[in-house]
Amino acid sequence: MAFSAAFRRATSAAAHFTIRSLSSSPHTRLLTVVHPLSLRHAISERIALPHPRAAFFSSNAMKPTSDVNLLRVIDSEIKCAKESEDHDRVEEIPVGFPFEIKDDKGMNTVTLKRNYHGESIEVIVSMPSLVTGEEPDNQPDNDEEDDDQEERPSQSSIPLTVIVSKGKGPSLEFSCAAYPDEVTIDSMSVRENKESDDEMLAYEGPDFNDLDENLQKAFHKYLEIRGISPLTTNFLHEYMINKDGREYLLWLNNLKQFIQK
Repeated sequence: MAFSAAFRRATSAAAHFTIRSLSSSPHTRLLTVVHPLSLRHAISERIALPHPRAAFFSSNAMKPTSDVNLLRVIDSEIKCAKESEDHDRVEEIPVGFPFEIKDDKGMNTVTLKRNYHGESIEVIVSMPSLVTGEEPDNQPDNDEEDDDQEERPSQSSIPLTVIVSKGKGPSLEFSCAAYPDEVTIDSMSVRENKESDDEMLAYEGPDFNDLDENLQKAFHKYLEIRGISPLTTNFLHEYMINKDGREYLLWLNNLKQFIQK
């Protein structure tokens, strides 16, 4: 009995001394109160108590070195993206621009809409295909079949899908490429306003380039009077370049948040 009482007094004094020592430490925020029974168990089992700093670091494990390096590179790329002129530029819509712009953040397309004499016109604008350098000198020489491409040097362009519909009936769908001051039609098809397996097998007409030249010109004029003109496409070219910069910065920030979790 006397030994038990002495042991209890010793453990109580030790616990009191431990608490006083930690309280006097400048790192009081790391204070760990040690219960006498826990201290008694540690003494009896000869188990060393964890240092309060060790508990702190174990609860905040360091990230892998590869993640730390990746975050450093992402931060550097974010800084470069913010220094670019494209990420925060506000485009001024030109006078006479005929479309309403729907631009959702995080999407790689922009949708234009307008009504024209009872027609519903929708234009889906994709990210630009940028040309930043010259063609290499070691390209093989092409024959006359490539004369059309040589007439127009390599230029940046934006893909357009133009859909013209009238009520619930069929619609015309054009696949276009907009270059500076020029719009080309790559394909044209008539789409039924329904979803079925037969639609996949429907005859869509010949290749656009195989149509009579006068018919091709008439369709170019058809789109132009509905708003697909150089005024529209030149503005869209700059708009989509700037959007690409904004979306890239948003993507980098989302990526950083994910790695940091």
